[in-house]
Amino acid sequence: MSGLKAGDKFPDNVTFQYIPYSGADINACVGRPKPINASKEWADKKVVLFAVPGAFTPTCSESHLPGYIKHAKDLKAKGVDLIAVAGYNDAFVMNAWSKAQGVKNDEILFISDEDAAFSKSIGWNQGARTARYAIVVDHGKVTYAAKEQPGQLDVSSAEAVLAKL
Repeated sequence: MSGLKAGDKFPDNVTFQYIPYSGADINACVGRPKPINASKEWADKKVVLFAVPGAFTPTCSESHLPGYIKHAKDLKAKGVDLIAVAGYNDAFVMNAWSKAQGVKNDEILFISDEDAAFSKSIGWNQGARTARYAIVVDHGKVTYAAKEQPGQLDVSSAEAVLAKL
């Protein structure tokens, strides 16, 4: 498959991993990674999924994620039920990145696209890693999908996605 586009059905059997919080304390997020079957769990939701090549990398930590943190309430005001960030990193690293950024899973869900399995399945990987992209899924249907050119942050930023909602 070569990417997704508006009008496509979100693929079946898309599974990510995450580490859930065990209470209100952001530092209480411990335990084993849990799978999330995005195809099923997001079927009746409006979801913004954005992907980053790696947690803790400069563009991801200084520009990409902060835009979503800043605009989370604006996105939710446009009917978004869930904002999720996927990275090539494992669930433990994604969890550590959420803690370092001070973000809880109920604000933005940090999920692992380990081995870039989903990204590779849609052809939106950058070598072994996930590429930088954004996808809006509204009740199982893709309404926006855009992949960045390497080194860019134009079509997958929170501002770009917000403008398309």
